[in-house]
Amino acid sequence: MTEPLVSILIPAYNSQEWLADTLRSASAQTWQHKEIVVVDDGSSDRTLAIAREFESDDVRVFTQKNQGAAATRNRAFSLSRGDYIQWLDADDLMSPDKITRQLQALGKSRNNRILLSSGWGSFLHRYERAEFIPTALWCDLPPVEWLLRKMGQNLHMQTATWLTSRELTEAAGPWDTTMLTDDDGEFFCRVLLASDGVRFVPEAKVYYRATPNSLSYLGRSNRKLEAQWRSMELHIGYLRSLEDSARVRSACVQYIQNWLWHFYPERLDIVNQAHALARDLGGQLETPSLSWKYSWIKTMFGWSVAKRAQLWLRKEKWSAVRYWDKVLYHLEKREPTAHAAL
Repeated sequence: MTEPLVSILIPAYNSQEWLADTLRSASAQTWQHKEIVVVDDGSSDRTLAIAREFESDDVRVFTQKNQGAAATRNRAFSLSRGDYIQWLDADDLMSPDKITRQLQALGKSRNNRILLSSGWGSFLHRYERAEFIPTALWCDLPPVEWLLRKMGQNLHMQTATWLTSRELTEAAGPWDTTMLTDDDGEFFCRVLLASDGVRFVPEAKVYYRATPNSLSYLGRSNRKLEAQWRSMELHIGYLRSLEDSARVRSACVQYIQNWLWHFYPERLDIVNQAHALARDLGGQLETPSLSWKYSWIKTMFGWSVAKRAQLWLRKEKWSAVRYWDKVLYHLEKREPTAHAAL
């Protein structure tokens, strides 16, 4: 049997700092029958120039006017030829045997409707410090159970963990270009709906680089909040199309409750829609609460100010941690040189 061709698709936008590492990670995959397709989404830095340094028979590089992540992924897929699709963001990494282990897990039958996933760990600058924390999604699951756990327990899988057959990708349809956030969550919901279930391969690993400009960060953007709510409505519709039971409706209500904090109190229109949907599902939502550390701010200045303070402090703490990790990263890179001089 001919080995399937795997297309590693890399959408890139202003990724000059990390793209070379990502391309080396893709090229180092032990699965030999592969192609790498990079689509630069109108970057204003050296992203395109760096990508072209890697061009070869196996690495093809394209560019376009800036259109956003989803449109760039759609373009990369249209340019690919693979039997299997590996999505890889321009700042993330994979273990060298990631794709090999996942395809080996399928066995000789290679059911094209099986969706393959893997473990993932997040890091800032030092990938070897990535933390791999198993969740209830780290196992073989049918589509209904996977979505129940994701939504009810507020879990997710990182984009690069998935290895998807071309047949399954085409059945799901294109990435939604109107999604300013959670485009991956919505897309892989549709992939799940078209699949026969998820096969989890624990030996395969993905290293997710947490960055300050992540699409998943909502902040106070009205357009992102609206996109997130639309994605949530679609998630609920997708799950109920598979099973509309009491346990499903309960998980959907919990899913809404988990995210209600992001919309309250700035977007009361969405909050009201959320309450109405929860009632239709047979449940009831509670008013979101703030951490006790911010209750005094709420008492003195109101909910909105307290929430902004909480968001600001989280962002500042994250920036400090990231800065310190970057310092250690550069120090560790210099150590081998220093030892060599000795």
